[in-house]
Amino acid sequence: MGARQVDTGVAGLALGVEDGVATLRIDRPEARGALTAAMWSAIPDILAGLEVDREVRVLVLTGTDGVFSAGADIRELQGHYATAESADAYHALNAAAEQALAAFPKPTIAFVRGACVGGGCQLAVACDLRFADATARFGVTPAKLGIVYDAGSTARLARVVGVATAKYLLFSAELMDSQQALRVGLVEDVFRPEAAEERVYAFARTIASRSQLTVRAAKDLLSTATPDPERVHAWEQRSRASADVREGLAAFTERRAPHFTWGTE
Repeated sequence: MGARQVDTGVAGLALGVEDGVATLRIDRPEARGALTAAMWSAIPDILAGLEVDREVRVLVLTGTDGVFSAGADIRELQGHYATAESADAYHALNAAAEQALAAFPKPTIAFVRGACVGGGCQLAVACDLRFADATARFGVTPAKLGIVYDAGSTARLARVVGVATAKYLLFSAELMDSQQALRVGLVEDVFRPEAAEERVYAFARTIASRSQLTVRAAKDLLSTATPDPERVHAWEQRSRASADVREGLAAFTERRAPHFTWGTE
C-alpha cells in the first residue's frame, strides 16, 4: 500500500495514509496547533471517511513542528463567548469532534510532542492510546479561563487517569511533564525525541498487521465496563466464521507471518 495524501477540506488539518496507518495532523505551527471552529467541525466528517476506508486500519493523531496542540484558538473562542448561544454552539462542535474520535471503531493513537493542552489534551484523551516524546507537556486548563468542560470530557479523563488525578489537572490547570504523565497513566510510553516517531509508527504498523477482527472486537467490547452479552456473542460468531481464524492457525503451524483479510473484502 503506497503513501497517499487526502484533502481534508479545511486549513489546519492534514491527512495521509501509508501502510494501513492514517495520520491526521494538526497542522497550524504558526498558532502552536490551536484548533479553530472550522477544524473542530471538520473532524467528524474526516473520521467518517476513514471509518469506511478499507485501507485504513489504525489512526495516528499528531501535531506539527514539535507541538501537538495548544488547544482552542483563544482569540476565536473569545468571539464565540459574545453570547451564551454562540458559546453553546462552539462547545457543541468541540464535543462532537471529541465524541467522534472516542467512538471511532478502529484503533487510535495520539502521538504527542510538545504542548498538549486544553482541547488538544481532550482529543488525546479521546484516543485509545497515547505515546509521547520527552518534550511533551500536558494540561487540562479550563480553570484558567472560567470554562466548564462537558461531562463526557471530564468522565473520559477520569477513566484514563483516575478521579484524583483528573481533579489535580482540572483544579490546578498546571502542566504535567512526560514522566509524570507516564506515572499517572496518561500516556502508555515515553520515547527519546529522536526515536519517538519510528517507535510510534512501528507500533501502529504492528496493530495494522494483526487480525482486524480481533482488534475491532477488543475495542468494541472494552468500550463499556460490562459488555452486552449479545455483542460478545456476535463477535464470537464472526470469529468462528471468519477466514482470519483459519489463516492465523495455519500461519502458526506453518511458522510464517499471517495474512489477515477481515475488513478488506
